[in-house]
Amino acid sequence: MAGCVSRVELSVSCQSLLDKDLGSKSDPLCVLLQDLGGGQWAELDRTERIKNCQNPEFCKKLVVDYYFEKVQKLKFGVYDIDNKSFDLNDDDYLGGIECTLGQVVSSSVFTRPLELKQGKPAGKGTITISAEEIKDTRVVYLEIEAQNLDKKDFLGKSDPFLEFYRQSDAGTWQLVYRSEVVIKNNLNPCWKKFSVPLQTFCGGDFNKPIKVQCADHDSDGSHDLIGTFETTLTQLQKGGSSPVEFECIHPEKKQKKKSYKNSGIIRIKSCKIETEYSFLDYIMGGCQVNFTVGVDFTGSNGDPRSPDSLHYISPDGINEYLIAIWSVGSVVQDYDTDKLFPAFGFGAQVPPNWQVSHEFALNFNPSNPYCQGIQGIVDAYRQILPQIRLYGPTNFSPIINHVARFAAHSAQQGTASQYFILLIITDGEITDLNQTRQAIVNASKLPMSIIIVGVGEADFKAMEFLDGDNGVLKSVTGEPAARDIVQFVPFRQFKNAPREALSQTVLAEVPKQLVSYYKWQGWPPVKPPEVKIM
Repeated sequence: MAGCVSRVELSVSCQSLLDKDLGSKSDPLCVLLQDLGGGQWAELDRTERIKNCQNPEFCKKLVVDYYFEKVQKLKFGVYDIDNKSFDLNDDDYLGGIECTLGQVVSSSVFTRPLELKQGKPAGKGTITISAEEIKDTRVVYLEIEAQNLDKKDFLGKSDPFLEFYRQSDAGTWQLVYRSEVVIKNNLNPCWKKFSVPLQTFCGGDFNKPIKVQCADHDSDGSHDLIGTFETTLTQLQKGGSSPVEFECIHPEKKQKKKSYKNSGIIRIKSCKIETEYSFLDYIMGGCQVNFTVGVDFTGSNGDPRSPDSLHYISPDGINEYLIAIWSVGSVVQDYDTDKLFPAFGFGAQVPPNWQVSHEFALNFNPSNPYCQGIQGIVDAYRQILPQIRLYGPTNFSPIINHVARFAAHSAQQGTASQYFILLIITDGEITDLNQTRQAIVNASKLPMSIIIVGVGEADFKAMEFLDGDNGVLKSVTGEPAARDIVQFVPFRQFKNAPREALSQTVLAEVPKQLVSYYKWQGWPPVKPPEVKIM
């Protein structure tokens, strides 16, 4: 499982709450619950109680861990508190709502009418929730060189490296960065530009003491200190147009020799602080995630009327194709405001002339292939199955290129406004491997990600090859993918797992892929977050 993407702070306010107190207004408090499944809810957090107020704006923020790849069902409940007990069962319920965290973070302001129970409004009461990520996304970029460092090696010159430490509140020193590159035999080294998150570097405090150590690297781990100095981020930034210089001092040498000056000079060539945007910065900043589905209707799936076919719909109305569509679609749909999803099939003979098509609309409407919601894709799939003939070959490139055309058009706007996810569900026998490799390499330069779910028991070697986990995918001509955009999983690994396990695995990489694309392009969110100095 991917780690938590981030923590989110929810601000809550209400309007026109019901009045439950005789002679005075209600004393509301808002509680946040998360769905544990099976009808079980657990409290995550609660606000303060505000006395005599029907339009409360709660000061205490509600904090929740956010995962893109999960549907996180939340329940907000507002109560009139008239006693000191923590238990809410003895307090009047003023209404609540159920929603997903994805719905909240993808809306700049999320307002809903409060309900006493489903379908029964709580008077004219409404609740408004807005989300903010808890983070400091500033990053310190440093370029450093040294001059005239002391020679430490008996036969050669020193092999110098740098270490940065920050002082903790208790006064101890914590390592925050060690230069990766050990420069061999050089007393005037110039280290590669490097970056450290500001929070890690100094806890966001520009005047927190920083200790810099320069040492001579020895392969047996017994590194020799060349010298050290203390500074702050404020001092490191003073360079501007000319480098800031610090004397590198070896404490023992300084004590022993009166004539000792220093063990070399460390020069800060540049020290810049830049903002690195997160996945939620882009989503909250207005980026829409567009979801497209491609379904494999080739003959190797077997006759849909036969129970051993991968397209056979069981008496309870499901098959592996439908489970994959539901699992992935239920997460992604929260990030698309119009909930219109294009859905295509490939590898079948389609009416009226029974030509093989490698990208036909599931609703048989090529000029408007959009289905209303995930249920719309499911309905279109069920309706089309009896109307087509499964055939072949299994060509992926037409549908990848189809979505890539939309992604390319969006990229021409030069803004982080649209990102595309293509879900291909297949039984695995790919025919146009070379063209697909080229299509993926081309798509890697566009705002899109490709998820491939392999159904059935086939050998998925070709799919694993397309998923660049074992090295960078290259086209036939040797052109490497600009970034890794393909995630492949075989459905059989999830046969006995909870349904959400599939979506959590295939979508875990998407936030990283989206951020890597916009970072590569240098595009900020459409509405960048307000910078708060921590």
